[in-house]
Amino acid sequence: MSESLSLAQFVSERRENIGLSQTGLSKKCNIPIKMIEDIECGNELFLATSVRQKLAKGLKVEPSEIKKYEKTFDVSLVSDAKYIDDIKIKILAGEGEECVCPVCGEKLVTRIAQMYDLEDVLQLHPKAHCTKCPFQIR
Repeated sequence: MSESLSLAQFVSERRENIGLSQTGLSKKCNIPIKMIEDIECGNELFLATSVRQKLAKGLKVEPSEIKKYEKTFDVSLVSDAKYIDDIKIKILAGEGEECVCPVCGEKLVTRIAQMYDLEDVLQLHPKAHCTKCPFQIR
């Protein structure tokens, strides 16, 4: 298989080579059929580690084999702390649904973590992650 394959092409070809349908792969990997469809049509370009591991087991390859076909994003483009702070402020203001990923432009999944410090004072921490690339605010 060529290094120029996309993740979608690799998964589709590998699945067909081992004689599985999308539904069969979904069941074998314990991954929703929708995710298999999204991967094979090119909507998923970056996989969570747990998904990559399940998919690798189902496709009978090492996770590193799948990872090399995933699209990588240059997260160094978002080194501007001011932009990150703006996202955090929006999340704390209840405007998290409006936040988009500064790397790929996809809508961010946001939440506010509630934690207590050593003096038992409630601290609010904005969190965000992108479903399409590795960007996250911890």
